[in-house]
Amino acid sequence: MAAKIISGTEIAAQIREELKKEVADMKEKHGVVPGLVTILVGKNPASVSYVTGKHKAADELGFFSIQDDQPEDLSEADLLKLIDKYNKDPKVHGILVQLPLPKHIDEKRVLNAIDPDKDVDGFHPVNVGRLMIGGKEAKFLPCTPAGIQELIVRSGFETAGAEVVVVGRSNIVGKPIANIMLQKGKGANATVTVVHTGTKNMDAHCKRADILIVAAGVPGLVKPEWIKPGACVIDVGVNRVGEKKSEKTGKMVPILKGDVDFDAAKEIAGAITPVPGGVGPMTITMLMKNTVKSAKTHAGIE
Repeated sequence: MAAKIISGTEIAAQIREELKKEVADMKEKHGVVPGLVTILVGKNPASVSYVTGKHKAADELGFFSIQDDQPEDLSEADLLKLIDKYNKDPKVHGILVQLPLPKHIDEKRVLNAIDPDKDVDGFHPVNVGRLMIGGKEAKFLPCTPAGIQELIVRSGFETAGAEVVVVGRSNIVGKPIANIMLQKGKGANATVTVVHTGTKNMDAHCKRADILIVAAGVPGLVKPEWIKPGACVIDVGVNRVGEKKSEKTGKMVPILKGDVDFDAAKEIAGAITPVPGGVGPMTITMLMKNTVKSAKTHAGIE
């Protein structure tokens, strides 16, 4: 029997509907509107596309949103002043500086300048530390890992006591999702193994997984024989492997493949995310969720 396909597109739409109601309620009862600022330096086409998607989502949910576009030659000092301005602005609850930044700007210094209580991306060292402590201390979960957790929980997979194997140890996905799944409470409480390029017998570890999360950035890395029958497989990889002509527009579009051999794996797994349409749609949605949470915290709303 083929695996259930976990649609990130559908689950993201559900969460956005919930957020829309939450935002309307906050406005009506407390006069609070979540505020999100995105700072874009230069005109990197991929970055422009990401930022546009974020503001479209913010507008649909009823946020107050600012897309602050700056020239490529903006100095680091001026960027830091801009961040400081938004740190002090009470209407702003979330600040996001779109990466990559031009080479003359120190990304680390810039990201560390964001107020941790407005760091809705969840990558400030303070928020990384809060995630390690867990519980109520964890203010903002990084968006892609938080989206992965939602996909697992909303697909009905039990995480408590489950064997979770994470393939990849990046600071963006691998390490934070391992930490999230280790925490006590709903959607976590799992036994977690992290495998990576230095792991011996990676396939043997993967075969034990009730929940297999693959974020290695290597197309087709996980073979079907590495998957435990009935396992939940979350494929985070989005690898560009070529181009094809779109049937709708006639334009050339990228061919995307995940880190898992999807067609073969879906015959063995109990559930699996597609690429595209799996983890991807969740990331911006969780950014919106973090911004709503920040707005509530700043307003003292339970």
